[in-house]
Amino acid sequence: MTSFRFIHAADLHLGSPLSGLALKDRQIAERFAAAGRDAFTALIDCAIEQAVDFMVIAGDVYDGAWRDNSVGLFFNREIARLSRAAIPVYFLRGNHDAESIVTRTIAMPDGVHEFSTRHPETFIIEGLKVALHGQGFADRVAGDNLALAYPPAVAGHFNIGVLHTSLSGRPPHAVYAPCTPADLASRGYDYWALGHVHAFEEVSADPLTLYPGNLQGRNIRETGDKGAVLVTVEDGAPRYQRIILDRARFEAVSVTIEPGMRESDILQAVEAALAALSEAADARPVALRLTLAGAHGNAHRMIAAHGEWHDDLQAACQRVHADLWLEKLVLALAAPEASPRLARENDLDIEAMIDALVGDEAIRTEIEGLIDEIAVKLPGGVNAKDEAFSTSRTDLLADARAILAARLEG
Repeated sequence: MTSFRFIHAADLHLGSPLSGLALKDRQIAERFAAAGRDAFTALIDCAIEQAVDFMVIAGDVYDGAWRDNSVGLFFNREIARLSRAAIPVYFLRGNHDAESIVTRTIAMPDGVHEFSTRHPETFIIEGLKVALHGQGFADRVAGDNLALAYPPAVAGHFNIGVLHTSLSGRPPHAVYAPCTPADLASRGYDYWALGHVHAFEEVSADPLTLYPGNLQGRNIRETGDKGAVLVTVEDGAPRYQRIILDRARFEAVSVTIEPGMRESDILQAVEAALAALSEAADARPVALRLTLAGAHGNAHRMIAAHGEWHDDLQAACQRVHADLWLEKLVLALAAPEASPRLARENDLDIEAMIDALVGDEAIRTEIEGLIDEIAVKLPGGVNAKDEAFSTSRTDLLADARAILAARLEG
């Protein structure tokens, strides 16, 4: 067999709205939205610089139906650069860009090959003795095991299976084209190029089976570095290296607070915890979810003063990294023993009353109604409800309890 190299990417999600960030800081949201396109441009740059022989995109090129043709035109413009460099592209549709929801289409340049959505299709690259097998999604829902219908390996060729799948389950990702690594191995292919899971994962070493992850994190559930994989094949044996391409990053950090720590101690502990993160992020903007956990004598008062702590910690973040933005501050702090004043006030058992409110379903229903009322007034309306109120209802009540306790304690 000849030696060759290719790039395996997936889950580009071009046009992703990033509604959660838009609710909190529109300027930051715009930078992260631009990062998605910039990461794809970097992918094309890398393919040309590395002079790869071809590229594979394993689904979810787009995030959904286009509001206008700008997303499709951007993809077309960038992918045409590969066409001019004589680098063919093989891609399939995933659940987000299935034919049923891509309402506008733009003719692709020469050298761009899309796998059929009706049945498995095979493309042969004769000069390299490579056979690529794949099937895209015709609908957003794909509950069948598509892998078992893929054709046998082509003899004398390096066989690549391309599939958008959750395999046997990758929470929190929804189930699509379910199958097992054993199902994939039964096809006799040399490499499986998977998509759908947004974190990098080596599923199997034999045959080499990879999720490259998405190019650019889109929310706090997609933390860390993102990119694609560069695969080198020599004498029929594949090896890979990750290519980090993201242009902005989400991170989550938890800092343990000790009971006797002063405010200055807490700020120093946060800065120390963020040092390694800052170095890894380099010049990228970072959206950080910071959790302060542990027990502290002023827990109630810290939670009640959430806004002030947010600002102080945002300043601490910027001392570490010029572009480190506090996406959310979580104060998961245990309160001290209830003070006599909180426990008993004018012969009323305040603790018991609070417990009763927290467990009252009518109160929870009322909270849901208030959230619905507020959500429709926010940018994005009801579609942004889950992003705007990502804190659980239980946590909202716990925060309210802490604020009440702080006030009662004086």
